[in-house]
Amino acid sequence: MKIVFMGTPAFAVPCLERLIQDGHGIAAVFCQPDKPQGRKMLLAPPPVKQAALAHGLPVLQPEKLRNNTEMLGLLRSLCPDLIVVVAYGQILRQELLDIPKHGCINVHASLLPKYRGAAPIQWAVLHGETETGVTTQQMDAGIDTGDMLLRAKTPIPEDMTAGGLHDVLSELGAQVLSDTIKLLQQGKLVPEQQDGALATYAPMLSKALSPLDFTKPAHVLHNQVRGLNPWPGASMEFGGRQLKIHKARVAPQGDPPLCVPCGDGKYLELLTVQAEGKRAMPADEFLNGLRRK
Repeated sequence: MKIVFMGTPAFAVPCLERLIQDGHGIAAVFCQPDKPQGRKMLLAPPPVKQAALAHGLPVLQPEKLRNNTEMLGLLRSLCPDLIVVVAYGQILRQELLDIPKHGCINVHASLLPKYRGAAPIQWAVLHGETETGVTTQQMDAGIDTGDMLLRAKTPIPEDMTAGGLHDVLSELGAQVLSDTIKLLQQGKLVPEQQDGALATYAPMLSKALSPLDFTKPAHVLHNQVRGLNPWPGASMEFGGRQLKIHKARVAPQGDPPLCVPCGDGKYLELLTVQAEGKRAMPADEFLNGLRRK
């Protein structure tokens, strides 16, 4: 099948690799423009671009696809059977969705219609979900509102971070995408309309979510630490400075050295922390450093 792939971050790379492995012809790969990274703010290519170039695939990085007649013309000239979209980062208008013979299929990291939007992995952890998954959907002009094609579930262990769940779902997404296209080729796909009444939303994260409020129950704060790891990270004030909390757990008693009382009478035990300008370290090592000063 002749496919145009649209994706940008590391989450999308296994899907691209699986399409290549399955023998599909990748006519072009679209991703977001290179962005400055690191202390020196040097331009760095996104992970999908790196993967595409490693396979010798043509890469296109338009600032915008909306009202971009040149890119629309190029897409039409490619005559793709299908466009696959995985965390691309741009909203696609109907005129683009209508170009491929089989439309556009999106891989979304939630069990739709729950957690539509930009950060489904993080919000599933923030809300303490014990299960999530991946859904392929036939894209329409809405945001994650298209008919569902295939879904696959996976548990969320109580100590798993958003970063860990990201890695699990990226691999699961590649498998679900592969299965979806096989059924499409066999004429066996059965689209299922989403129930909008069950829809929830997962907006983009910001650093405003980072501060821990210890009047809340300990399990809520534990989920906050997990859900904001690796970015933007949960934080608290300690000795007049910001302390980032990388790992924590709920404790019924406050015996260990860094246990903070919470609103439900339980404690949040801090396990891995990072002071401003320092590396992340175990909490006891952090405290020992303070005692030596």
